[in-house]
Amino acid sequence: MTGDRVTLQSIAERLRSAELTSRELVESVIRRSDASDLGAVVSLRADEALREADQLDAALRAGVPVGPLAGIPFLVKDLDDVAGMRTSHGSLWFEGAPPSTADSLVVRRLRAAGAIPVGKTNLPEFASEGFTDNPVHGVTRNPWDPELSPGGSSGGSAAALSAGIAPIATSTDGGGSARMPAAFCGLVGMKPTNGLIGQSHVPDWIDFSTDGVMTTTVPDLRLQLELIAGPVAGDDRALPTELPPARMPRRLIAADRTDDLGPLPAEVAEVFHTAVDELSALLRIPVEWRTSDSFFAGGSPDNDWFTLATAEHAHRWGRERIVADAARLHPNTLEFFRAGLSVTVDEYIAARRRRADYIRELDEALQGDALLLTPTVAVKGFSAHGSLGDGPEGLLPPSVYSTAIQNMTGLPALSLPAGSYSDGFPFGLQLTGPRWSDRMLLDVGDLWERAFPWPQVAPGYEPFAGVGQ
Repeated sequence: MTGDRVTLQSIAERLRSAELTSRELVESVIRRSDASDLGAVVSLRADEALREADQLDAALRAGVPVGPLAGIPFLVKDLDDVAGMRTSHGSLWFEGAPPSTADSLVVRRLRAAGAIPVGKTNLPEFASEGFTDNPVHGVTRNPWDPELSPGGSSGGSAAALSAGIAPIATSTDGGGSARMPAAFCGLVGMKPTNGLIGQSHVPDWIDFSTDGVMTTTVPDLRLQLELIAGPVAGDDRALPTELPPARMPRRLIAADRTDDLGPLPAEVAEVFHTAVDELSALLRIPVEWRTSDSFFAGGSPDNDWFTLATAEHAHRWGRERIVADAARLHPNTLEFFRAGLSVTVDEYIAARRRRADYIRELDEALQGDALLLTPTVAVKGFSAHGSLGDGPEGLLPPSVYSTAIQNMTGLPALSLPAGSYSDGFPFGLQLTGPRWSDRMLLDVGDLWERAFPWPQVAPGYEPFAGVGQ
C-alpha cells in the first residue's frame, strides 16, 4: 500500500472487497513469525487459526454479517489466556501447565469483532521488568536496534508490531507496560483510564493494572479501544456509561520528571523539549513548565509504586512457593519478589494512603482540561538483556521510568512517536489527561499524527499488509 498508511480499516476493506483473504493474512503472520529472529512471537496456533480464517472467508463470500475486524489476525501477550494455548507468564513455573480452557477478556472481545488469534508474544517473567527476557523463551530484541530492548512488559507485542509481523498485538499496563515498549519501538501506546476496560479478574497489581493498547497508528488505537472497552460484572471501577465527549485541551503542563529522581539525560531532555515546543505550537497553547519538586511533596510515587507492586506480586504467587522454587526464577524476578516479601503491613498501608494523596493532587492539577507532558521513558534505551550502560546487574533503577504515576492514579496516558535521537532511535512523548479524557488524548494524537507522521515500522521492515509477505 505504497503512499498510504496501512490501517485495520484499510485491511478490513480489502478483505470485504475480496482483494485479500483471511487465510492469506494468517499465513503471513505465521510466515513472518517463523522468519523473524527478534524473539517476539513465542508460540503459534497455526492450524486452528487457518481453520478459523477459512470459516471467515466463507462467511465473507456468503455475505454473512461479520464484525469490524473479521478475518484480521492478532497476537496475544503471553500473560493473557487463549483457549487451547498454554499461558507461560515467561516462567519455568508454568512449563508443564495445561492449556487454558477459556479466552481472557480482551481476546474474547477481539474474537467477537471477528479477529483471529494466531499466537503468543514474549514478556519478562510475570511482567515484572522493563525489558523482555525470561528463562523460558529468552530475549526479545528491538527491530530499531537489535542490541537494545523493546522494553517491557509488552515487549514481544511491541517488537512484533514494529517489525510488521502482525497488525494487532495485545498489551497490558501496570507500570508502563504498554507505553514504554511503544516509545522504544516507534508505536502509539495507551494506558486508558482504569475502569474503561473492565477487569474480569483481580490482577496481580490490584489497583494499577489494566489492559492497554499499542498500534502503529492512532486510528487503529481508537478502533481497538472502542472494541475492547466496556464494564465487567464485579469491577467497581468500570465506567457504566459512554465516555464523555471529547474536548480539546486548554492547558499544557510540562515536566522533565514528576518525581525527584535526578535530571534527565541530556539527549532525552533535548528531544523531549523539542517535542513539547512542537505540540505547543500545534495546539496553540502555551506551556506551563514545572519542576519535579513541585509535585507530590508528601512522598515518592515511584518508590511507593514499587512497594505496593512488589508486595502484591509476592502475595499473588505466595511466599512458600517463591522460597521453595526460587532457583527457577529469573534473577530480576526473584529480586522483585524478595522486595515484596520484605514489605511490612505498616509500609504497605502507608504507601496506599499516600497513593490517595497523589490521586487528589494530579486530579486537581489537570482540572480544566489540562494535559501533562513528560517523556514516556527517562532514558534513551537499555540493552536487550536489561543493562543500563555500565550500571550494575539487577532491577532497572527507578530513574529510568516515567510511567508509574499514571498507574498509581488510574489516569489515562498516551505515548506518541515524537521524533528521534541523533542515531534515529525513536522517542516517545507521554500525554497524561484528566480522568475519563481518553477521547481527548486520541483527538490530540490524531492531530499529532497528521502533523508529524512517523514510520509505521522500523527501518528494513514492511508494514503488515498480507499478500506477498
